[in-house]
Amino acid sequence: MKINFTKMHGAGNDFVVIDNLERRLQLSIGQIRFLCDRRFGVGADGLLLLEPAAADGVDATMIYYNADGSGAEMCGNGARCFSAFAFARNLGKGGRIRFATDAGVVGAERVDGLYRIELTPPSSLVRGRAIELKEGSAVIHSVNTGVPHAVRFVDDVAQVDIRALGPEIRYHADFAPKGTNVNVAQVQADGLVRIRTYERGVEDETLACGTGVTAVGIMAHFVHGVERPVRVQVAGGDVLQVDFEKDDGGIRQVTLTGPAVAVFTGSVEV
Repeated sequence: MKINFTKMHGAGNDFVVIDNLERRLQLSIGQIRFLCDRRFGVGADGLLLLEPAAADGVDATMIYYNADGSGAEMCGNGARCFSAFAFARNLGKGGRIRFATDAGVVGAERVDGLYRIELTPPSSLVRGRAIELKEGSAVIHSVNTGVPHAVRFVDDVAQVDIRALGPEIRYHADFAPKGTNVNVAQVQADGLVRIRTYERGVEDETLACGTGVTAVGIMAHFVHGVERPVRVQVAGGDVLQVDFEKDDGGIRQVTLTGPAVAVFTGSVEV
């Protein structure tokens, strides 16, 4: 079977994006892994399917798979790429689109060549949790921004062995049974927050993670008093912007703004 695809990235977090508006495709886990394989396939951190609206009030449905073939509720960088891909197919109106995800309905708009997505409200926010690691006790903050994220603030993200620390926290008993994505973050004197992310499902560090950026932006504000909107620099070098509103009931109107780039189009046999 031949599949037409577009290779896209959001701040270096890359995806195979496929138009499935006619719902002809039913990809197996093996096929998804092949497409995301960097040696034998197209190569990507994940795969996005554009499918028709499944409910009233939305323009489309976003289906997301990690590179290992597992499904995930949400992907922030993927959502921006998905938005750009959908806009190119004349979905949405007036430069805005609403689409369904497994984490809820997400809105998006084009803003000065960037894409701003309106995320679902975060949940399960926990500050200052002490967990035991091989190195001893560590303070971890956690929040679900569509998918679960753990955040650890450090003095210098460049010095962290994230390929060792990531799996230790990702599979830690405190985050069982599904595990968590892992972020290390550094708050600079100028308010810029640097981040590195170990992604669940990719099982490695990625150049960017949108929901991770959002989690770190929220935690940087609440833990370190960083003013909103929070500027977060990912490992790939791009700076994304996280904003939200606070009220007595918690956090609402969370937005993530950043790039979405189409790299190339092609077709592949699966």
